[in-house]
Amino acid sequence: MARRRKGRQVDGVLLLDKPYEMSSNHALQAVKRIYFANKAGHTGALDPLATGMLPICFGEATKFSQFLLDTDKTYIVTAKLGIRTTTSDAAGDVVSEKPVSVSEEQLAEALDFFRGTTKQVPSMYSALKYKGQPLYKYAREGIEVEREARDITVYRLDMLRFEDDEVDMEIHVSKGTYIRTIVDDLGERLGCGAHVSMLRRVSVGQYPRDKMVTLETLEQLLADAKEKDITPSTVLEPLLLPMDTAVSELPEARVDSEMAGYLRHGNPVLVPGLSESGLMKIVIEEENRFIGVGLLNDDGLLAPKRLVVDHDTES
Repeated sequence: MARRRKGRQVDGVLLLDKPYEMSSNHALQAVKRIYFANKAGHTGALDPLATGMLPICFGEATKFSQFLLDTDKTYIVTAKLGIRTTTSDAAGDVVSEKPVSVSEEQLAEALDFFRGTTKQVPSMYSALKYKGQPLYKYAREGIEVEREARDITVYRLDMLRFEDDEVDMEIHVSKGTYIRTIVDDLGERLGCGAHVSMLRRVSVGQYPRDKMVTLETLEQLLADAKEKDITPSTVLEPLLLPMDTAVSELPEARVDSEMAGYLRHGNPVLVPGLSESGLMKIVIEEENRFIGVGLLNDDGLLAPKRLVVDHDTES
């Protein structure tokens, strides 16, 4: 007999502003407890020393978390010039210290190298897995693993401030891009070394920055609700974004309720006028309700790929 999950059914996406020096998993568990949710997962870990946007998917929204993992991100970072560390951030041991004698023109020229599509070798202190284990575990044991360079794209790189030995930048990058590797490589190009002293993720895909919520805010809302004898969900759930926001960049396939019934039973359907290739988000026309994602098959039929379970109508 399957063990019943502890917690209640919550569906949606929360944009958590992850605090400094907290692991992404710790933040996830804290939020899951606040919402008393039976299922939740984050979409792309942030280092403990990094802050900012950590989308947390609840319930049925976890089925679409991969789309957020695969989307682009934007960061604000401070690079500390003159000091290179083992981890390319402030948590690592110092590898080298060199005097900083860099002009703004030299910095601008070095930064231009990183714009566009380039190759990047992932850091040994990344969460990228090798033989089932994250690279940082090998690094902590002093084991160096050969990593293959991967294509990354820096869509935008703006220098916000250059003062003494610090450079503030805002960087919009493709999935799988390691900001601290960019900073480490920048230091090497400048000949003085560099590491990340501050990192903040300010956006994931199309999610707005102003929708981020701090852990302190959530805890205060929960405490206030309990003090006033209010059901916590009435103040917490309005902070959730709809689960289809995770697939907002996909083209839309609109179906009627009859087609939706076939799709929910695993059957492909013919949707007149549909010619998009690749994944599509499926919406029931009459209710304007998102029910999942599908794929146009070789016969030109819309086949279900990942659908939402309607818990309200489950028997």
